[in-house]
Amino acid sequence: MQQEFTSNDIIALTGITARQLQWWDERGIVAPGRKGHRRIYSWDELITVAIICQLRRRGFSLQRIRRVIALLQQEFGTSLAATISASSEHHLLTDGTHLYLRTSARQVVDLLKNARQPMFDICLSDEVRRVRGEIQSRKKSAVSERGGPLRRAKRA
Repeated sequence: MQQEFTSNDIIALTGITARQLQWWDERGIVAPGRKGHRRIYSWDELITVAIICQLRRRGFSLQRIRRVIALLQQEFGTSLAATISASSEHHLLTDGTHLYLRTSARQVVDLLKNARQPMFDICLSDEVRRVRGEIQSRKKSAVSERGGPLRRAKRA
C-alpha cells in the first residue's frame, strides 16, 4: 500500500503553512488527490513540498521553482521529487543562486538559464590520476629503452 499524507501531516513535516499549501494546490504547483473534501498527498508530493520549502528558504522565488518543475517534466521527463531519489540518474544542485540538474556523471544543466546549454563536469581527481599514470608509463618505457635500471659500478 502506498503511503498517504493529510494536509496536517504535510504541514507538520515540512513547516509550510496551511494557506501556502492550499494556494499551491489551487495553482497546480502540488496537486494532491482527494478523499471527499480532504486533500491526500502521496510520498512524491510530500517530497516535492519539502524540496520547494527548502528552496524557498534559500531565497528562490516560487515563480523560478515553477519554471524548474515545468522544465524538469518537459525536457527531462522527471519530477522534482524524482530528482532526489537514490535511484535517479538526475540530481538537483544549487549554489544558492542557480539551480542545476546533473543529468549524468559528466553533464550539468543550469535549469534557470538554458536547459539546452549543458555545462560539463570535469573530475579533477580523475585528471590527476590520468597524468600520474602517464608519468609512470613514461618512466617504465624510459627504463626499458635503457635495458633495465641503471646499476652503480662497483668500487674497487
